[in-house]
Amino acid sequence: MKVLVSDPLSEQGLTLLKEHFTVDLLTGLSEDDLIEKMPEYDALVIRSGTQVTSKVIEASINMKIIGRAGVGVDNVDVEAATQKGIIVVNAPEGNMLSAAEHTIAMMMSLARNIPQANESLKSKKWERSKFMGVEVNGKTLGVIGLGRIGAEVAKRAQGLNMVVLAYDPFVSDERAKEMGVRMMSVRDIVKVADFITVHTPLTKETRNIIDAEEFSLMKRNARIINCARGGIINEDALAHALNNDIIAGAAIDVFVKEPPFESSLLDCKNLIATPHLGASTEEAQVNVAVSVAEEVVSVLQGGAAKNAINIPSVKPELMTMLAPYIKLAETMSNACAQLLGKNYEKIGISYYGDIAEKDTRPVTVAAVKGMLQVALGSAVNYVNANSLAKSRQVEVVESKSESKEEFSSTIMVQITIGQEKASMVGTVIGGKGKIIRINQEQVDIIPSGYMIVAKHINKPNVIGPCCILLGKNNINISGMQVGRASIGGTTIMALNVDSEVPDPILEEMRSVEGIIDAKLIKL
Repeated sequence: MKVLVSDPLSEQGLTLLKEHFTVDLLTGLSEDDLIEKMPEYDALVIRSGTQVTSKVIEASINMKIIGRAGVGVDNVDVEAATQKGIIVVNAPEGNMLSAAEHTIAMMMSLARNIPQANESLKSKKWERSKFMGVEVNGKTLGVIGLGRIGAEVAKRAQGLNMVVLAYDPFVSDERAKEMGVRMMSVRDIVKVADFITVHTPLTKETRNIIDAEEFSLMKRNARIINCARGGIINEDALAHALNNDIIAGAAIDVFVKEPPFESSLLDCKNLIATPHLGASTEEAQVNVAVSVAEEVVSVLQGGAAKNAINIPSVKPELMTMLAPYIKLAETMSNACAQLLGKNYEKIGISYYGDIAEKDTRPVTVAAVKGMLQVALGSAVNYVNANSLAKSRQVEVVESKSESKEEFSSTIMVQITIGQEKASMVGTVIGGKGKIIRINQEQVDIIPSGYMIVAKHINKPNVIGPCCILLGKNNINISGMQVGRASIGGTTIMALNVDSEVPDPILEEMRSVEGIIDAKLIKL
């Protein structure tokens, strides 16, 4: 078998591959070059430089696995690979410790003014009093996002005798107690923390999670760190806070735009900046290369993939039947999770009709993955979804019934938090999934793009003002479904829209008389 490595890879990863296969290291290939070469190879190993487009994937004949030596897979058309039956894997844990250690290093540099003192002394100055620092011992660290890296940072901070507070709406109090941290809201954390570090994926909910309002609540001696993703902290608000002595300092490794040469942050006082070095250690680069190489060896020798981003290959005839249900289950659970937006306790996946006779495990995993992606983003995949749900103490329940109603096969996803529930029922028609029920309301929706789900009272002059509001703001409505209820009863309205709806517009929609709540779902 032959493996193409199209980006630079550590020697340890290459050596492992060469022990089993013929390996060609060819970097700097264009899309046309890749298309020409793809039929020759059984595996492709890349980093961030190679763009694996649908055309490249379509040109493959023997390709069984694409390995990304790193976390992100935005340079791979995963859907095209799935349709082609190609496994896509990444290395989600290879740089975890490096990122956590870099965070601690940035915190200590902030506390003791190490970069500034180094620069001063190298300029032949002796300014000891100018660089008076603070101890971290006994100080309070606020961790925004308690995933893999956030948890490792918390563990190391506890070793430094720090008090650790954390915010993560998807981590239970029991799990937090096991980790020795206290859960609080972002607003409460920023009021009391001496140091604050962010470790969330960049999503609609986490973008600018630290903004001008949060800075205004911080202590004057607070210091903030971002080694996660640019955009989690509002850069303009941070620059204002630094330049006006609202906080004592910041350490930033990631930026909205990289390189950040036009960013106002680089001119701020009391800022330590590094060029996205969180994963830049020799060990991390070796780890991700070896991890991906091991995955390639396992798959090409008939074994399983531990970190598959998509679903491992199954028999073609089964994939033909299951593929649209897999996508539908993931979409519905993701939508239900967005409707609830809290720490989930239980997810139930029910199968009715013909599909109940099949091996539905891949569909169930897809539903769990869709739910967890709201909290974890790309960190969750089809392989680790169940274990992540278990670690977060989310109960997964699967049930089957061969009884049929209107359709030959239907699936229902229901997510529960205490007494709150969100559920959707869907089916597949002509190879495409559609949602036929949201909670108890009958609908007929092809899920795509953006969707507003508005709970409202069934009475005149409710739907019209909402549509007028969207039209006034140049938001096009491409579809609408309204549930049926008795006059004065509670029902839902589902609107397919062609663009994202800003929060102020949603808030204005919620103020329409008769609207109980309105939420935007991004699919």
